[in-house]
Amino acid sequence: MMPPEQETNISTHISTPNNQISNRSDTGSVYAQPSGSKPSSDNSIPNDQQQSKPATFSILRQSLRPVTLKFEDVAYSINLKTTKTSCFSRHEPKQSRSILNGVTGIVRPGELLAMLGPSGSGKTTLLTALAGRLPVKFTGTITYNGQPFSSYMKRKTGFVTQDDVLYPHLTVLETLTYTALLRLPKVLAKEQKIEQAEVVIMELGLTRCRNSVIGGGALFRGISGGERKRVSIGQEMLVNPSLLLLDEPTSGLDSTTAQHIVAKLRGLARGGRTVITTIHQPSSRLYRMFDKVVVLSEGNPIYSGQAGRVMEYFGSIGYLPGFNFMNPADFLLDLANGIAPEFKQEDQLDLHGRLDNHEDQASSKQFLVSSYKKNLYPSLKAEIQRSNSDPAVATAGTALSRSSENQWTTSWWVQFKVLLERGLKERRHESYSGLRIFQVMSVSILSGLLWWHSDTSHIQDQVGLIFFFSIFWGFFPLFNAIFTFPLERPMLIKERSSGMYRLSSYYFARIVGDLPMELVLPTIFVTVTYWMGGLKPSLITFVFTLLIVLFNVLVSQGIGLALGAILMDVKQATTLASVTMLVFLLAGGYYIQNMPSFIAWLKYISFSHYCYKLLVAVQYSANEVYQCGLGSHCRVVDFPAINCLGLDNKWGDVAAMTVMLVAYRILAYLALKTGTTSLTSL
Repeated sequence: MMPPEQETNISTHISTPNNQISNRSDTGSVYAQPSGSKPSSDNSIPNDQQQSKPATFSILRQSLRPVTLKFEDVAYSINLKTTKTSCFSRHEPKQSRSILNGVTGIVRPGELLAMLGPSGSGKTTLLTALAGRLPVKFTGTITYNGQPFSSYMKRKTGFVTQDDVLYPHLTVLETLTYTALLRLPKVLAKEQKIEQAEVVIMELGLTRCRNSVIGGGALFRGISGGERKRVSIGQEMLVNPSLLLLDEPTSGLDSTTAQHIVAKLRGLARGGRTVITTIHQPSSRLYRMFDKVVVLSEGNPIYSGQAGRVMEYFGSIGYLPGFNFMNPADFLLDLANGIAPEFKQEDQLDLHGRLDNHEDQASSKQFLVSSYKKNLYPSLKAEIQRSNSDPAVATAGTALSRSSENQWTTSWWVQFKVLLERGLKERRHESYSGLRIFQVMSVSILSGLLWWHSDTSHIQDQVGLIFFFSIFWGFFPLFNAIFTFPLERPMLIKERSSGMYRLSSYYFARIVGDLPMELVLPTIFVTVTYWMGGLKPSLITFVFTLLIVLFNVLVSQGIGLALGAILMDVKQATTLASVTMLVFLLAGGYYIQNMPSFIAWLKYISFSHYCYKLLVAVQYSANEVYQCGLGSHCRVVDFPAINCLGLDNKWGDVAAMTVMLVAYRILAYLALKTGTTSLTSL
């Protein structure tokens, strides 16, 4: 529980949301410390930095609007799949599973609320709903200063997921810097945003690993798990959030690191923020840091209120711990699992397997839920009603409702530049990896040796090399592009849910960033294979051949992006891409020249067909001849494999590929927008 004077200070701040949250300007940090506490040595900032950065901190303090979060009777259930026993039997009625069932509570600025409960009790679902990111409908009411969730509230809410979604090849400093450039308001200069990232690094004790890569997986080691968690928290701290929600921030961490993180969260709450976290099994030291707790058992609340009054409440309804000095969190988790603490655990094992008696556990859970509804629920509703009539909260809610709903923190152009720079740094390792370069160069040299100095007397071989150009640089970029959006989907959803940038700025930054990475290798391939293969020794012809192949690469990449964005599943997209490219390969015009009329339309949707035609058209002129027999010469355009192509309409082929280039990329954007809107919309 907070001291009365602190609650008074917070109420004062709520009533004047446009003013600074804290008057502690002498601390040198935007994150106010608890009243009467001394800032730790690693969080303090030298005096010269304090004097050089007052404007930055003043602006960020003004951006904080304290939020009183209220949730009433929140319930959520999912429909299970229907089953049928035979073809003629009726479907069984839809069964539903209750995930949340009437959860109620209130959290004010300056308070740290912890949600406790066993695995599967609904903690993460409730936290996601409070963050406004539950993609499906739920019943009940969740308000922020008396107002529903809005675009402005989304940008002032920090949400840290249990799984740290970070780019593995960026350093800690780069990760926080790019986040600051995207999320901090446009009134700040670039240098001020970078300074704020440095401040957060010092606040969270990440100075030692500031230049270390994040890492990911067993094969690419980076910073430790605790440091990764602090980086994720730091990304949300950058925006000075009014509401901060964290999903099990201490999972997998040692007790000292966990205590350090929870202490930081408590300090953030004391600075006037509303902080909510789920936590699986906190130690007694961590539990003492919580102001309020919500205990869930199979989606049903069994306690919601002050953390210091837990033992008193459960003692009043007949539940006392089996021994003195028991960790309250362990006691609560036992109750949430239906284990009554009337006996010691070893005694329970002897009493006819009491721990395995599901009936006793179910009856205990039912009694706890009914006691909650009888003893705690009415007082919670009364507290919420009193809060609704509080003029300070009403004033803050009016200020939130009047805030600009569609205002982005940065312009489209700034978002594009930052995302482009970040994308180039993150993906340079994969585009120019040794394995990919070896793959392309080995195929290029092998192709040059197989077609070594071929000439028009072997016209069939040369046409085969030209067709190989169109096929190889159709397959290769397509299958690389398939992985783009499915692999970046978690990051895209996370950042878009925070209102970090527009989808269009991300998409165009991704497209432009791929150009130098996707076009360098085909340029090297064509340069090597063209001259080794003995094609026309003309610089102009070579340049046209290279441009056509690069054009083909862009079209092929567009198809891969579209398939990946539509399916968002690498396995399914790869299977569909294999079938698609096989169809384009067979209909390309090289393997079969006289297709049946009912299926001949396939070649008109094959980009390989148009690329193949253009490559042949620029390679051979209308008057060029080849030796077709002993002492006889024939025109190249009369060669059966070329004559059936129809080389008279070059600009029509270019137009067809241009339409495909634009259409596939528009389709990819629309599919990406449709696939992420439901998960990032309000």
